[in-house]
Formats: sequence, C-alpha cells, structure tokens
Amino acid sequence: MRGEIHHIHSSNDGGSSHEASSRRLAAIIAGDISGYSRLMQMDEDGTYARVKRIERDLIEPTIAEHHGRLVKTTGDGFLAIFDSPVEAVRCGIVIQQSMVGRNASLPREHWIVYRIGVNLGDVIIEDDDVYGDGVNVAARLEGIAAPGQIYISGGIYEQIKHKLVCGYQSLGDRQVKNITDPVRVYRVLPDPSAISTGRTRLVIALLAAATLLLLAVAGGALWYLLVRPESQLASPSPAASPSPVDVAKTAPPPIAPQAAPKAPTTAVAPATKQQPSLQPIKEPEMISLPGGSFAMGSNDDITEKPVHQVAIKPFAIGKYPVTVREWNECTAAKACGFVAVDREDAPVTDVNWNDARQFAAWLTQMTGKTYRLPSEAEWEYAARGGTQTRYWWGDQFRPGMVNCKNCIEGAAVEQPMKVGSLKANPFGLHDMGGGVDQWVEDCWHKNYQGAPSDGSAWVSDGDCSSRVIRSGSWRNDMRSARPASRDRYDVGVRYPTHGFRVALSR
Repeated sequence: MRGEIHHIHSSNDGGSSHEASSRRLAAIIAGDISGYSRLMQMDEDGTYARVKRIERDLIEPTIAEHHGRLVKTTGDGFLAIFDSPVEAVRCGIVIQQSMVGRNASLPREHWIVYRIGVNLGDVIIEDDDVYGDGVNVAARLEGIAAPGQIYISGGIYEQIKHKLVCGYQSLGDRQVKNITDPVRVYRVLPDPSAISTGRTRLVIALLAAATLLLLAVAGGALWYLLVRPESQLASPSPAASPSPVDVAKTAPPPIAPQAAPKAPTTAVAPATKQQPSLQPIKEPEMISLPGGSFAMGSNDDITEKPVHQVAIKPFAIGKYPVTVREWNECTAAKACGFVAVDREDAPVTDVNWNDARQFAAWLTQMTGKTYRLPSEAEWEYAARGGTQTRYWWGDQFRPGMVNCKNCIEGAAVEQPMKVGSLKANPFGLHDMGGGVDQWVEDCWHKNYQGAPSDGSAWVSDGDCSSRVIRSGSWRNDMRSARPASRDRYDVGVRYPTHGFRVALSR
C-alpha cells in the first residue's frame, strides 16, 4: 500500500456521486506486505495464491470478528474501518500473531510479513471507500512501521492505553508526508501473555531435559547396585573389601587442623555460612547525602506549587544516571527487557518506569542492598545541592552547565552526552538537569497540595498510571533543567529521552 490513499467511486453512470457519503470519527487500519515485489519475483503464482488465501482465511474474518469493515484490498495490502479503536488494535495484534504461526514452517525468504498502521481520525465514508487525512495518516504509519509491527497514532494510544494487555513504546513526533502537523507515534509491544507463554514453554523444556538427566543418573546407580556386585561375586578379589558402612565405622575421626598463623588485615576470613553464588557486578557509584530540610517546589509553574518545607532523611543516590553498560549487565542476566545500543558511558534511554524498577530489583537481588528509585522530594533535594536558587549555581542561567537544548555550544542534539561530562553540583552529583529525563517513584499529582513533608514517595490519591519524571533532557530547553521542574509520563511507555538513577536508604 504505497502513497496517499484516495477514494474510489463505483457508480452505474461512471460519474462521481457523494450522495451516500458521510463524515465521522473512526479508527482506520492500513496494512501492507513487506517485500511484496521480491516475493512476486521469486514465485508470482504461488505468492498471489497465498496472499489471496490469507485475505480470505485471516484478514477478512478477523476484521469482521472485531466489528470492523474491510474497505478494500490493494494486492499487497488492505484498508479497514472500525468504530472502536480498541477493536482496531486488537484486530491488528491478532493478524500479526497469526502470521507468525503461518510463517513458522516456511523458509524465512518466503515469509509474508505485514506492516500495520492504525489512526483515529475524522474521515469521509462512502459505500465502497473511505478517505481523508485520517486515512492518509494510517497509511503513513504503516509505511514507517517495521515488518511485523503495529504503529499507532497518539489519538489511538490515548483511547486504548489502559484497555489492552500489551505495552507501548513512544517513538516521538514524526513529520509525515502531506500532513501539516507532526504525528505522535507509538509502537505496540508484544502481548505480555504471549511472552509468558514462551517462557513457560522454555521452562517446560528445561524441566523435561532435567528429568531425562535424572533418569539417566538413576539408571546408572541402579546398574551399579544390581549388576556390578554380581560380577564381583563371580570373580572375587584376594582380600574382601570392606563395605561402605564398615569403612564409616572404622575410619579414624578427621584430624583437626592446626591453628593457622594470624592472617594479615587484608585477608578475607572464611565464611561461616555459604553465600549464594552470584555473578560479580559493578554497582553504580553512589553519593551519600546527609539529611536536611529544604523548601520544595517553586512559583514558576502551577504544578510546582505550593512551595513547602520537606525534611529529608539521610540516603544515597547515584552519582550519575544509570549507564548503558550498567543496564546491559542486567540484560545479560536476563533481568532487563532489552539491549541498549548506545556507547557504554552514555546514560541508558528508552526506559519506562517499569523497566527502571526492574533494574533496581535486579541490583537488590545481586547485591543484597535495597536499591530503589528516589522519591520526588529526594531527587529535588539532591539536585539543589544544598541551594535554594532557581538553578544550583544561581538564579541566572549559565551556558555550559547542563546538557539541554541550546544550552551548550556544539552539543549533540540527537543523543545525550556521556555521563559526567559537565560540572557536578555541590553534592558531587552529575547530570541533575538536562541529559536524560529521570524517573522517580511518585505517582503524578497536578500540584503539591497534600504532599508528604517527610521526603517519602507520594503514591496515594494521584494518577499512578503516570509517574513523575525529573531533570528534563537534552531535547528540552533550560526551563526544564531547573531542580524544581517536573513532568509525568505513562509507566509502561518507553520514550527516547527517558532514563533514571537509583537510590539507597541509609
């Protein structure tokens, strides 16, 4: 499905007729086969027959089952319309998952793989077609989608984000052809239940292998007990060997070890209790902060009011945001969900709140220390570095102090700088402003009315489907780099500027 989608008329007199047309809000699916021309060159008749069979056996019934209407097919694609955004995305998920099964028995070069775009828009509907910008945006989303993926617009996301058991990754705002305003784009992530099923199958396979191994060991033991003793009786040795029980009875007691010379202070004493075998990891560098009281918030923005006094208990916080290297250690241990591909000394990005919590839980398991996300109050206290000015260095902005939009001459705009590139604040913390947005523990509240005064995370009464992010990023301007600046984002959505740092209670 290429280019802009135009309406198609069919009328007995050959002319255009809009008498049956109507305008309404609808969810539009545009689907297209990736590499269709290559498939046709390989096997034109076979590919054509397979595509028609897929349309008949999968596409058409799946659309109907989800209360949609197939508007048209285009040889290598299809267009469908739905009243419900939820049903439209469900339909797309079923199609993509079904195609995985259909392709499983085929060589990879023969796979038929769809790209799918879904948009919510005001469209004009006729008896045999639908058209308008709402359709064009769906087609553009399909055009930029990766093979086997579903890309949805921000309008669809807002309608479905709490109604489907799946995840979403924000791909930011995209400028698409012939559409004036940028389109907010999300990728639909695999259904967690499907991932769980795959993991369950893996566990079953491992258990089966372990069972076979145990049976083999048991069989060997049985052979030793039943067969070998008989052969020994047939050819006895000159001297009868004592039984294992006799050996146990007659063996002398173990010799007590002589007292060892006093070990130097650098030696490690033997453990009195066996510790779990853990793969060594390099923990994030932490800075211990004293407790104290400070005025949290500002009068610069309504979400930062009212300014209120907060008492902070002593705690430790990461000297830097968590880096790509640190994140990928978690990924290598199969405890974090994706491999970060930036340079190792850059802050990890594209992390949602759930990902950040998962990393902290893994650190806790590996070290025995209770790693966590900082509270919003702890983060601001740390970012201020003991100051109460608009920025930690004063009330006036100074270029070169933080990595934000137009804040550093010649700074890269497509990615954050490596951690620790700029000056630390008075607490010795780097990148507490600009760099990457940083998740904290707190649920989102539109202001500080009723906020805790003890520095704890505020996880009641607010919108906990969204969590607070702090710091601003390299894409935001200087206003977001203020210690008091705050924003929010949905907990399950990965966004290219989002990272985090960890904290420890003392």
